[in-house]
Amino acid sequence: MADFYEYSTPEIVQMLGSRFKDYRMRCDLTQKEVADKSGIGLTTIHKFENGTAGNLSLSTFILLLKVVGQVNALDDILPELPPSPYLMRSEEKKAQRIRHTKRQ
Repeated sequence: MADFYEYSTPEIVQMLGSRFKDYRMRCDLTQKEVADKSGIGLTTIHKFENGTAGNLSLSTFILLLKVVGQVNALDDILPELPPSPYLMRSEEKKAQRIRHTKRQ
């Protein structure tokens, strides 16, 4: 597994595009089929896979994950955390926000 801290954001996007291409091919899908299923332009998919996409919105990335059956992998990226005792009040209500007092 790569240490992503060593890479710039464009390099990470390029690696994700390359990995997406592998997933697409293992699903036996063409870029055109992915475009049709996701509603994303063929040019966007091509640029993403080839690492020439300057940026890709999170919404677009999620649509692509759905097409190759990997949208549930998002739970591995940012799993739901258990309730924090720090954020709980005595009435067992979740604190809406945390305010830090200014030091004088």
